[in-house]
Amino acid sequence: MRKQIAAANWKMNLTIQQGETLVKELVEATQELNENQEAVFAVPFPYLVNVKNILAGKSHVFVAAQNCYNKVSGAYTGEVSVEILKSIGTDYVIIGHSERREYFAESNQMLADKIDICIEYGLKPIFCCGEALEIREAGTQNIFVEKQIKESLFHLSAEQLSGFVIAYEPIWAIGTGKTATSTQAQEIHAYIRSVIANGYDNEVAESISILYGGSVKAANAKEIFSNPDVDGGLVGGASLMATEFAAIIRSLK
Repeated sequence: MRKQIAAANWKMNLTIQQGETLVKELVEATQELNENQEAVFAVPFPYLVNVKNILAGKSHVFVAAQNCYNKVSGAYTGEVSVEILKSIGTDYVIIGHSERREYFAESNQMLADKIDICIEYGLKPIFCCGEALEIREAGTQNIFVEKQIKESLFHLSAEQLSGFVIAYEPIWAIGTGKTATSTQAQEIHAYIRSVIANGYDNEVAESISILYGGSVKAANAKEIFSNPDVDGGLVGGASLMATEFAAIIRSLK
């Protein structure tokens, strides 16, 4: 059974004091997760060690960096490498979030390089893909998302891609209050899985966790997650509230 994952992306929010309080509240509010369930906290770089320590000893709960650089080390002032992240016990790294693509011009090739470095150092990528509103309205979202996946992931071996995590982000539904319908979410997730199956095989495709990343909240999580090809969510604003994110975690299959 593939992993069902609730991943919190705090983005550039919360002080360290607020963050520690939030994680402690979530630890108290969250029931023990099943073997196929995970909660992941993608927190700002300075908080990784603190959050890792708070979560120590709790099963199926992990920390993630929100990004990494595509070089292992060197004269890259202000960047953070996978070597650094590995040294402090980081588990996951978000790669290719739509905000990184838009604001920092990260290309599919750069993201492929980041994926390779993460795998080399034993960090688990959460690879983001998804389309803007004009692409959705033109009905070309499948072609667009397929290109993102093929250019960043299809150089990997079947073994490297097995058990991978992909987060589908309808960019038009991030921070806007708009949400894809449950049917729309299932359709694009099923298409993503078919792209993997066609490029590799059904076994690899069925092993991949595909998360939905568009304005997930407690009120809609259970309905969205109930779809057969939706394996949890990459959650933004709602992950900053303990009661909301705890409810989202409880909505996992």
